[in-house]
Amino acid sequence: VAADRVLVIDGGMGTELQRRGVPMDEVVWSGAAVLSHPEVVRTVHEDYIRAGADVIITNTFGSTRQMLGGAGLGAQVAQIHRSAVALAQEARAATTDRVTIAGSLSPSPPRFDRQAYPPPEEELAVYRESAQLLADSGVDLIALEMLEDTVHAPRAMRAALETGLPVWLGVSCRRVGGRIIRFSERSEEVLLADILDVLIPMGPDVVTIMHSEIDAVSEALTMVRERWDGPIGVYPESGYFTPPNWNFVDVISPHDLAREARGWIDNGTLLVGGCCGTGPEHIRALARPRLRPS
Repeated sequence: VAADRVLVIDGGMGTELQRRGVPMDEVVWSGAAVLSHPEVVRTVHEDYIRAGADVIITNTFGSTRQMLGGAGLGAQVAQIHRSAVALAQEARAATTDRVTIAGSLSPSPPRFDRQAYPPPEEELAVYRESAQLLADSGVDLIALEMLEDTVHAPRAMRAALETGLPVWLGVSCRRVGGRIIRFSERSEEVLLADILDVLIPMGPDVVTIMHSEIDAVSEALTMVRERWDGPIGVYPESGYFTPPNWNFVDVISPHDLAREARGWIDNGTLLVGGCCGTGPEHIRALARPRLRPS
């Protein structure tokens, strides 16, 4: 990034697991897959690396205690985090050492029900536990994903920063009535601008627009650049979610994602990839030939 080299992030993990036959859980989505289907998780990582990813993200999006506890897996929080990182490390060892491992941490609640959060101090402790488990297991950075509000997201951000590792702030958004708001549809509307105004001053190392509608990305990028002069990344979603499964409907083609990414890169983005709905073929299109700033 410091050399203005565009880096490629991997594609969706949970949706790729689903595509390969791994059942999604109603409470934790793909969070338990490292226990039930470790070989598939490792293979997905390997396929993304071989497609050209510079960064792979651990399958820990749904692995906080508040998520796993809701599925009766609270006693296995540490095991799941350590296994998820180990699978990513094994994939890297089997392919190339020139890959960064990002530990995913999300403040999403069980069943994505925003009435299910624990009390504030307990919630902060949940994020601290996950962040430290990821750090102790050997990730290179913490990738905060789907930070969508000004109450719970700062707690996750605080926990990540306390590890001392580099931290990616990942915000998710969509366009509604001419406004760019939080992505989650089952929650009250929160403006992306308000989220950025709270989280960017906390001091991330990279700001990413992730799991966001593609037609909202350009305006969201403008909003980020107005507040942030550091590295920016984009890895959007495509399709739609009907809990607990992803619907691969009208998923953007690899060619079209690469074309969109060309525009984001020309506007200063240095990290590009895909989130839910995208797969290794999308990452291959981004990496070969590798897109560079014009």
